[in-house]
This record gives sequence, structure tokens and C-alpha cells, in this order.
Amino acid sequence: MKEQLQRLLRIVLSSLFLNGNQFKPLRVMEMLLSTKRITVCLFFFVLSLAAATEIPLSVAQLPTITEQSETQVAYPFDENFTVKCEARGNPQPIFNWTKDGKPFDLLSDPRIITLNNSGTFVIQNHGIISSFQGKYRCYASNALGTAMSKEIELIVPSVPKFPKEKIEPLDVEHGDSVILHCNPPKGIPPLHIYWMNIDLQHIPQDERVSMSLKGDLYFANVEENDSRSDYCCFAAFPKLRTIVQKMPMTLKVSRFKHANDSGSPNAAVTKANFIKERKPKLLIPPESAGGSSSVTVIKGGVLQLECIAEGLPTPHLSWVKITGNLPKDKPVTDKFGKVLKIENVSAADEGTYQCTASNSVGRAKHEFHVHVEEPPRWIKEPRGGVYSLGENLLLLCKAIGSPEPTIQWKINGMPIDSRTFRGRISDGEISLTNLQLQDSAVYHCEASNKHGTLLASANVNVLNIAPLILTSDGENYAAVVGYSAFLHCEIFASPAADIRWTKDDSIEPLSALRYELNKNGTLEIKETKKEDSGSYACWAANSVGKRAITANLDIRDATKIVVTPKNPQVLKSHSILLKCQSEYDSHLKNSFKLSWRKDGYELSVSSIQDSRIMMDMDTLFISNVMLEDQGVYTCVASTSLDSVTAKTRLIVLDVPDPPEDLQLSEHQNRSVRLSWKAGASHNSPVNESIIEFEESRWEPGRWQELARATGNTTTTLLILAPYTNYQFRVVSVNAVGRSQPSKPSLRYATPPAAPDKNPENIRVEASEPNEMVMKWEPLKPMERNGPGLEYKVSWRQRGVETEWNEETVKKHSLTLRNTPTFVPYEIKVQAINNLGAGPEPNITTGYSGEDIPDAAPSGVSVDIVNSTLVKVFWFGIPRDRVRGHLRGYKVSWWKTKSMLDGKRHHPEKHFLTFVGDRNYGMIPGLEPFSEFRLTVLAYNSKGDGPESAPVVFETPEGVPEQPRFLKILNFDKDSVTLSWGHPKRANGHITGYNLQYQIINETHEIGPLVDVSMANHTTLSWRLTDLSPSTKYKFYVKACTAKGCGKPVTEEGLTVAQGTYAGIYDGISTQGWFIGLMCAIALLTLMLLTICFVRRNKGGKYSVKEKEDLHPDPEAQSIKDEIFGEYSDSDEKPLKGSLRSVNGDIKATESADSLVDYGEGEHGMFNEDGSFIGAYSGSKEKGSVEGNGSSTATFPLHA
Repeated sequence: MKEQLQRLLRIVLSSLFLNGNQFKPLRVMEMLLSTKRITVCLFFFVLSLAAATEIPLSVAQLPTITEQSETQVAYPFDENFTVKCEARGNPQPIFNWTKDGKPFDLLSDPRIITLNNSGTFVIQNHGIISSFQGKYRCYASNALGTAMSKEIELIVPSVPKFPKEKIEPLDVEHGDSVILHCNPPKGIPPLHIYWMNIDLQHIPQDERVSMSLKGDLYFANVEENDSRSDYCCFAAFPKLRTIVQKMPMTLKVSRFKHANDSGSPNAAVTKANFIKERKPKLLIPPESAGGSSSVTVIKGGVLQLECIAEGLPTPHLSWVKITGNLPKDKPVTDKFGKVLKIENVSAADEGTYQCTASNSVGRAKHEFHVHVEEPPRWIKEPRGGVYSLGENLLLLCKAIGSPEPTIQWKINGMPIDSRTFRGRISDGEISLTNLQLQDSAVYHCEASNKHGTLLASANVNVLNIAPLILTSDGENYAAVVGYSAFLHCEIFASPAADIRWTKDDSIEPLSALRYELNKNGTLEIKETKKEDSGSYACWAANSVGKRAITANLDIRDATKIVVTPKNPQVLKSHSILLKCQSEYDSHLKNSFKLSWRKDGYELSVSSIQDSRIMMDMDTLFISNVMLEDQGVYTCVASTSLDSVTAKTRLIVLDVPDPPEDLQLSEHQNRSVRLSWKAGASHNSPVNESIIEFEESRWEPGRWQELARATGNTTTTLLILAPYTNYQFRVVSVNAVGRSQPSKPSLRYATPPAAPDKNPENIRVEASEPNEMVMKWEPLKPMERNGPGLEYKVSWRQRGVETEWNEETVKKHSLTLRNTPTFVPYEIKVQAINNLGAGPEPNITTGYSGEDIPDAAPSGVSVDIVNSTLVKVFWFGIPRDRVRGHLRGYKVSWWKTKSMLDGKRHHPEKHFLTFVGDRNYGMIPGLEPFSEFRLTVLAYNSKGDGPESAPVVFETPEGVPEQPRFLKILNFDKDSVTLSWGHPKRANGHITGYNLQYQIINETHEIGPLVDVSMANHTTLSWRLTDLSPSTKYKFYVKACTAKGCGKPVTEEGLTVAQGTYAGIYDGISTQGWFIGLMCAIALLTLMLLTICFVRRNKGGKYSVKEKEDLHPDPEAQSIKDEIFGEYSDSDEKPLKGSLRSVNGDIKATESADSLVDYGEGEHGMFNEDGSFIGAYSGSKEKGSVEGNGSSTATFPLHA
């Protein structure tokens, strides 16, 4: 049983303290005064104003009760109980107590602990303390009078217990009315009663079984299942932390109580007749109370009217108010309608209420006459104060209540004796005239009725003293420019004193509009200026005497701040830096502080949980800005004298929220209206809405754009295709970007219809001469408009009067065989489905299959342009011999022999293609001084026609390529021996060599160029003399033919010093480091050559112009522009990578060939842009020099 009680205690206490009775925290809001004219000085002004209502303790005064206890409960689990009474006065008050109206000696019990100079005492919780229960009153007295406290009730509760008793079982018949009494013990309210079984399970309650307000369990009629032996009543006293249990009760319910009394076989039937239905009978209030009763309730309290009835069937309870209507939303019924409950009762709730218990047999009624009363409540309390000699006194005391309160006056804690009191007394007031010092006293007014008592005290202090200035002399004050300054001069005087302020040495009172003297003596200087600094004096005087103090005022510069940027707009996920720039008086440096607030709430390092936000004094940095970061940010700059703020509004821009609530209306076969609600725009207005659709027939799950609505439109009419099951969604767009799509709308299916369009891009393709393949772009799935899509193809030969041939197909092509070669046909294709045909189709012309041309071009001739370029002419083939669409002509040529040595060559064919119907073309890249053969053929889409008869032509001599190498064989102090090789290609008969040299040095200064001509073509070495010793030279050697000289090969060398015989390379050529360097250079050169070779074979692009500049052909330079009239290139560009020419007048060769004239060749000779790769001569090798020396091929340097 003990464990069950402990378990029940936990259940009850948790329900009491955690189910709606928890404390609600109060939010304390601090308001910052930041108005320009209100400074920190205002704080001191408020304190002074409050202090001015009190008499300084240095002045003799009556006692005043400052603190006292209220009604107190001595809980058994507390260690001690404190009864408080504190008072102030001059002289120091002494304290006395009464208990239940009789003097109470605090020293009468050793368990009482007293405090010095205090009326408070502490009772220790030792032993039996019930004797301390009672009503206490504290009296604080000095020579001038006595102050009296309100009554303090100390309640010493006993531990509640149910009496030990033996409860007889109740034996009742089915249908009887039963009451199980709880009779809980007395204790400190609130009291909570529970009916449970021995397993701590609640006894179920309803209209038939319920608990009364007193805790008794009522059965309107019992049933057999009500039988049990463990009806337990539990009483919980939460303030005492106690739960007590009554002894279990037994209830036995039998169908027939005396069924065994009769041996008759019909006894059961007879006894069954004893159970009869009966009309309701009220158990609460009992019938003995009559048909009505009176109820008194305190205003503001809770009214509970209870009716419990017995009867069979179970009665139903209802409530009405006879005098007026029940207030709406105010009364509630509890305990299955048996209790009418009205909280916070007012006078309007007074009247007659009626409860009615009814069943099918009858009804019972009871009336409650409710009277609302209230304890005393002050209308006017007496107010004491400080009075001067000769003044008049009037104290008022008025209270209301029900019943009407009685008023009793006391003086210094004792009833007033009207025989000795010189003033006038009535129920509601006391008056005295011509007050004297001996009239000082504490006046008490008590208002009481049967519901309570009120006590109000008024201290009447009659004083006659000179002014007392409570503010210290020589106080230093500071204020900032533009704000108000407050100089304090707190004064107590009786009679009242006259107050005036002066500045510096002046004796004239301050009287300008900016100076305002407050009632408490404080001087306010409004809108202070720098010149307000100085010394001030406060003077106070009355009929008894006068006093004065001084005060010093310093004026500081006002604090100024500005926050940048002002009202910034930032994209979500970006960053923002707010900076607070400030100016403040240097004297206020130590007290200067900066802080930040967002939307009025202070931001501090401890309050910021987000690592995105970083504060560093005057800066606030927010990274990865989010929508919740939007708001007003305030920088607060404060000093000991002023506080200013500057604000900026952070606006966060983001894509819109998705639209919501998509609705479809105006349903038509080919259209529907879509409406939606726009989502939040996040500070960037929506400028467009994109409507997308998804259809479930052809491409389910794929969303496609259908329409766009401009601006902030939220509805649009959508044009739809037939035979489609749509659903829609909307995407909003603003300047930041696109929102997420909205949730899809409901599906909307359009009915099928005939096609609206026919196939497009109708064309004819043929792979064989005697067939025609007609093709077209099929209709897209959503263009079908209905089931059963097919294509009706119609065709006929153009120019022949005949009927249309027709065929219907499902695919998007149709092949015709046995057609004549390359004959034009008229074709049309029409879309049809199960609901009809599309519009009348357009006619398209196409040709039947092609065959290769059956004729060759005639009249082929060749004009020699220069040693590497020729122009070919021919006559085109007739149109009817093309047998298809003429694509162009193809020129083929091959070298048969060299004119230099007469050797025959294995024919290696080359060709160029010339697109279109033309009769000439340019053939570049030929080898000079060679014999060629050339043919021309026509081609179409089917292939090449027959070639023309070969034409033989010869190319003239050209300039040779550079010699293979140039070596320095020997270097002396004034001479050098040079050796060179034959050119790789002579391009004609070599007539001799040209040798040039010049002085060079490391400062890029060059000497004059010296020429040496050698007419003997067999000369391959030369010795130069008369050179300067220890001088660096550059040498150039070119091979020449009758057409001119080719590119030079170069080498550099250094003559030796006096008495030294060594080539520039002889001394180092055997050194290991030199050999390694040469190997590295050779490897790098090989890699570069490999890369160039790969790029060339891949068709790397560089223009004809650059190619010609890299391989200048003297013959090409002489060609006149009129020969290549179709081609024009006016750009003059310098040779890339070249030095200045020998004679200084060599310029980039102007292009003389039209790309149109050259055609398209094999081997990737021409790029896509028309530029061809490789020189006209076809040479791909670079000039090289064997042995030690440079292999650069540049023009000689000209001094």
C-alpha cells in the first residue's frame, strides 16, 4: 500500500504542476532612450523626483512600515518560518507585536529568533508549533508616533489523516441509488479527490456514476458490474505534498436482494416486479432544502452550482437562468452536466438559476438564488505628507463593498478618542486646522465587512526647518552639444523653499528660455552649446533659513555615426559587409562603445549561433546571405553622455517562391485558362511566368514549355493541341532567376481532331538511276491530333498531263521503282488520321534517280602562269549529258619527267575539284622545269564522268631552294674558309652562287653587307680574306638560276685573336658539356619537326598569303593583278619571323590567286576555309645545314 501511495503521489503532483500550472516566464523589454534631447542625465532626474517625496532620514519623522509579511502557512517540511515587519523613522522605531488582539512577547518562546533594529522574527520548526497559529499585528513606534501593520495570519496546518474506521459493506439491489462517502480530512487548499481501485485505476464516471464537489461518489442507479470490494477515496493536498487514502469500501449489487426468501417457483418473476422505473430525485441539494436555496459568491471568484439526482433510467441534467439569459461563452458545465461553473463572477451573474433532472418517467427541479458580494475596495485612501505650521489637514477615506464596509479611524495604532481629539471626525474624513508640531501622528483607516478588512495609513509630519540641500556640493556634470543638461539641487524644506540658479560670477538668476527649473530644484539647460560650460550655483531659502551649493558643467562634442552601405540589396548566398563609421569627443574615448542590433534585438558574440555572421567592432560581415538575414540593422554608438543610432535596411534578393494553387477554368476543346497564386517575390518583382506542360501519352514525365506570361500576371489562356492529356506547372522568373516549378495542376485531356498540318521538308533521295525515294519529316506526336495517323502521298511527272498517283503509308518515306533517269516529279504529302485529313498540301518538285555523266569536257587548254602555277580552260558538257545535278569539274594532273635530267617519273596523280558550272581553274604547287599531263572530267551526285584526252604542258625554270648546308671549315685572325652544299631542288640549271657577309655583335649592331658572286656553278667553297680579327661575322650563301637566286643558308663565326689559330668551334667542340648541349638541341629539333609533320598531315590551317610569304617566288611577284581578276587581297603583312631584307625593299608578296580558281584537292591540300597546305612546289622539307653551324634560313641583315 505504501508503494501505491507513493506512485499515486507522483501521478497527482505531476498532473498538478505540469498540466497547465507551470510558470510562464516574463519577458523584460529594455527600452533605450535615444531622442536627441533626452540624455543619461534623465536617469538622475527620475531618481531625484522619486526621492523628493520622502523625508530625509536626517530629519525627525514618524515611523513608516516599509515591509511586512502577508498570510503565511507554516508547512511542516520547512525548517523555519519568517514573519516580516520593517519600518523607517527618526528616531529609530521600536517594535511591538500583538497576537489575536493581545500583546505578544517575542521572548516568550526560545524558538523565536529576533533581529536587531527590526520587527522581523523567525520561528524555528521544532516540536509542536500549533500554538503559534493566529493573527499578528506589528507596531513600530518612536517619540513622534506609532505605525501599524496590516494583520498577518499565520496558519499552522495539521497533517491530514483519514480516521481509522471499519466500513461495513453495502448490499444493494440492481437499480438502487447509492452514495459512497469520502469525508476528506481538513487541510490547506487546494484539495483534489480521486476515486480509484486498489490498482490505482480510476473508477469510470459518467452521467450515472459521478463525484460531487465534496468528494462523495454518487450512483444514480447501480448495476451488477458496479460490485467490487476496493472503492478507495484518495485526498491530495499538493501544498502539503501529501496524499491520504480512506479504507477501501465494498459494494455488492444483486439482481434480487431477497430472492431466497420464497420457495415459490414464481419467486423470480415476483421479485423482478420490485425493480421499477422511477422519476428523478435530487440528492444534491437534498429534498430537505426545499425547491430553492440561496448561494453567495464573492465578486471575481468562481461560482459552482451542483445538482446530482438519482432515478431509473439515469436522469439527464440541464441548466437555465430564470432571471435573464446565461452569459455567452462564460458558463461551463462540468462533471457530466451536474455542475454549472462561472469563473470571474461579476454583478451581472447575480440572479436565479435552475437545474432540471429528467428521464422518461418524470423530472425534478431546484432553484439557486445567487447573490454576488465583494470585500472592501478602496475608492479613496488617506494620503499623508509634510505640512508647515499653520496649514490645514484633510484626510479622506472611502471604500465600497457588499455588504457596505464600516470605516474606523485610529491614531498611532489606537482608536481615536473624540473627547480629546481637537479635530473633526466622520466616517469618511478627518480634518484639522492650524497644524502645530504636536499634531504629527500616524493616522489609520480600516474598512471592513464580513469578507475582509483593508488598512491604509497616512503619516502627517508637521515640520518647521531651514532648507536642506541633499545634493552634494561641487558636483561635476557633463553633457554633449545639442542635448539637454541637468544640474541637480535636491532640496527638502518646510515651509517650502524658493530656488534660483546663477552662472559663474553673476548674481542674476538664469531666466532664458533655454533654462527650465523643475519642481525638485533641478536646472535643465536645453540644446546645450559649448559656451554653456562653466560654474553654476543653486540657492534655496525659506522663512527659517537659506543654503547654496555649486555645480560645474562641461560640454562635449556629440557622437556621430553613419552606416554604409545604405539600404543595400544583396543576392542570396552572396556576402555583405556593413561598416559603422563614427566620430566622438576625445574625452569620451574610454566610455565609447559600438554595438549592432537586428530588428531591435542586440547582436552579440554570444547570441550569434551562426558562423556566417562575424562582428568586429565597427564591421558586421555576413557570408552566404540567407532570407532570414533580411531586416533593419542598427549601429548603436554610446558614450557615458549620449547614445546615437544609424540604421540600414538589408534587402535580400532571391528567386521567387514557386507559384501555388493552380486552377483550371474556361475548359474548351483547344484551350483552357490556367490561374495560380504567385509565391513570394523576395524583393525582386516577377517579370515573367513560364507555363510548362507534361503529357502522359507520348512522352510521360518530360516537361516542356508551353507559354509565357509577362509581368506579374497570374492567369493566362493556354492554346492546346487535340488528343493530349495535359498537366501544367508554372515557373516564376524575376531579375535574380527562375523559381522552382510549382506543384502540377490537375490533368486536362483534349478530344481528338483531324490533323492541322502536313509533313514538312519533303525531298527526294535516290541511290539507283531508275528509282525515286520520297522522304519527309514525320509529324511530331503532339501534331497527330488523334489516333490512326497515316500519310497520303501523291505524285506525277512534271509537264505531263496525267492523273495523280496516290498511296497511303504509315512510315515517313515511299520508294518508286522503274522511273526514268533524272526526271522531275510533282509530289505532295497529306497527313490523315481516324478523324479526317489535314489541309491541302503544297506541291514539291523532286527528281528521280541520277546516273553518272556520259560525256567528257572538250577544248582543254593550259596557260603557264609561272614555274609552279598554271591556269586550265575547258568547255563544259551539255546539260542533257550530265544526267543529274552538276556538282562541278575535277582536274587531274601528274608529272611525267624532269626537264633538268630528262628522267621519267612514275605517274602520281593529283586532282583539284572546282564546284559548280565553270570552265577554268588554277593549278598551284607544280614543280618548276617539269613536264606534266592533265585531264578534266564532270561529276554529279552519282559520281564522276569520263575524263577528257590528256593535255601535255611544261613548267619553266624557277629559283632554286637554299643550299643544303653552310660550314665554316677554317677560321684565322683575318680569313675564313666556307663550304656549302647543292640545293635540294635546283628548279632549273644552276648558274652560280651568291656569297654575302657582314659584321654582327652582341649589341645588335650590324656592319655593311659585302657581296661575292661566283659564276661557276661547280664552286662549293670559298676563302674570304681581309677580315677583322676577334670579330663576329654572319655569312649567307644562295644558289642561282636564270630566273634568279633562292633563299640563303646562314652561319655565324668569330675570327681569332692575334697569334691564335682556332675556329670558333674548334676550342669547344671536344668539350663534354658542348657535346651534351648539341645532343639536347638535336633532340629538341627532332621533336619540333615531328610536331610540325603531324600538324601538317592533320591539315593545320594557315593562309595562302602566309605560305607564299614563307616561300617567296620571284616569278610569282611579277604576275599582274589582271591575270587573277576574280581574287583580291589588299592586306600587306610582314613576313612572320623574318629579319630585314638585304636591300631593305623586299615586301610581303601580294596574293595573286583567287581561292575560287584553285578548287579543292586531295591529300588535304586545301583547308575548309580555302587555304592550301604546302608550297606550290609541293616541297615539305625545311632547309638544313650539315656539320657544325646554324640552319636558319633568313634574309641577310642590312646595315
